[in-house]
Amino acid sequence: MHVTSEQRLDDGVLEREFTLGEIPGILWTPASSPAPLILLGHPPLGLRRMYPRLVARARQSAAEGFATATIELPGSGDRPRWDAVEEARAALRRAMEAGESVSDEIVDALVLPLVDKAVPEWQAALDALLSLPEIGGPVGYSGGVISIGIRLAVVEPRIVAAGLFAGSLVPRAMFEEARRVTIPLHVLLQWDDEGNDRQAALDLFDAFGSEEKSLHANMGGHTGVPQFAGDSAAQFFTRHLKSGHLM
Repeated sequence: MHVTSEQRLDDGVLEREFTLGEIPGILWTPASSPAPLILLGHPPLGLRRMYPRLVARARQSAAEGFATATIELPGSGDRPRWDAVEEARAALRRAMEAGESVSDEIVDALVLPLVDKAVPEWQAALDALLSLPEIGGPVGYSGGVISIGIRLAVVEPRIVAAGLFAGSLVPRAMFEEARRVTIPLHVLLQWDDEGNDRQAALDLFDAFGSEEKSLHANMGGHTGVPQFAGDSAAQFFTRHLKSGHLM
């Protein structure tokens, strides 16, 4: 893990950009340490494009005493183009522009290779982050791509709680993995999300095997998440990352 830049934000949060091999990432840490860590998931739109939303989430988390980190997803941002995924994205755009339903084949081609490649990268990043003295564990995962969150919840024992952003482009195979998820879950669903099949999101929530899982549905579209929804997620992570679970 190589730190490439460092700055102190006006609220005292330390922001460090880093690379892990070819993978860019960003780490935000609060003034107090060691701090529990939340991994910030995001859609494959590139860290630069997602930065305003990511840093806002990081600052809110830091105010609650959490460190946060994120990495660039395969085929996104400044990382090399990934032809197979680019072709799947183009097929998705054509189907949506034509008003057609998105086939299972398109969803599988778009999501499954991304999950298979991204999850080991998240785990490698977690290895590096947990070696830092200012990161004390335990670890949570927050955000999307929801299929990445599902896989991490199944295979990564260091993640003890997850806050997931509901989305409908979920391969059928991921529903089977969802049944193997046992950690506490806080799932956010925007009821009028124009790009989301609400019933598919509800079916996925029903599939999760966790004994503690809660669905938080709010009116509004994809970008209309209310502030109190973030406050509720912060309370979820405080309960599970700070209440008797310290490593």
